[in-house]
Amino acid sequence: MRSKVLAIYLLLILSVLSFGFVTTAQADVGEGEWFTNYRVEDPNTGELMVEVDFVTEENRTLAPIFGGSELEMTFTVDIGVTSPNTLLKLKTALVHSAIEDTYWELVSQDYELTAYNPNSQEVQFYQVRGELTMKLYGKVPITVAQDIPVQYRLVTLYGPAGETLDLIEVRVVTAETSKYETLRLEKEDELRSLKERGVAPGYIELYENVLNESKVQAGLGYAESAIAMLNTLDVDDVPAYSTVEGLFLPVVGALVAAVVVLGVIFLRGRGRIQYVMMVLEDQIRDLEGLTLRASRVDRTISTSLESVKDRLKSIVGM
Repeated sequence: MRSKVLAIYLLLILSVLSFGFVTTAQADVGEGEWFTNYRVEDPNTGELMVEVDFVTEENRTLAPIFGGSELEMTFTVDIGVTSPNTLLKLKTALVHSAIEDTYWELVSQDYELTAYNPNSQEVQFYQVRGELTMKLYGKVPITVAQDIPVQYRLVTLYGPAGETLDLIEVRVVTAETSKYETLRLEKEDELRSLKERGVAPGYIELYENVLNESKVQAGLGYAESAIAMLNTLDVDDVPAYSTVEGLFLPVVGALVAAVVVLGVIFLRGRGRIQYVMMVLEDQIRDLEGLTLRASRVDRTISTSLESVKDRLKSIVGM
């Protein structure tokens, strides 16, 4: 009886340990459990686009990847334990390259593959301790990331039962998203500069609100709307802090409203355009009054308001 109880306890302990091992393995998928490093290049130019090393914790994205991009990826699989009867498989979701003849190129010549066909989307090998380094050539399908950025799986390592052991994904973006991200970085640098220069807090608040709202719109896939929002921040003369900042604060509300309206222009149907134009015209009239008041007190604020007013007029066509 006692031996049966001990056997049951032992079985429970082994079950818990096995469950913990599986959970840990699943948590490490895509985090360097098997793939220790990889780099993605443009095969046409040799430009480095993405570089990740899980050992040194280096993670760099240097160039955008679009749907239809030709890629050359070099990666290393670290096989820590030999299991001679375990067959592993690498598989890619890339379509065939238009400039390379094959999908795969074996770099570590001392590692043996099984029934190796470099022109197939998958390769197999038995689990033998060591490092397997390969090159992968292919093209991201043109249909990927047509509307919003996505994480696209370049290569997956499968176990003998078809379970996913590890994977490599890259971010594929639209051309407009890439343009937005470049502009956003410029505006974030400009925001830091404005803070260092002691620009009026009201203007800083406006700048941050527009920047944050643009991130929301870009995250929803509305890159054009996000770009339009950031472009409203192109003001030649920004107001420095002064005792008349109280006069400038109402302008913050007016400008934020105008920016929201710009977002509506992109996000709503054409049936709302007339209403949007009416709102913009009201904002312009408010700005004209504020500009007149500001010109009597602070020339810098007046100039800034004049610039914003002219930009809104050009949008409406006044």
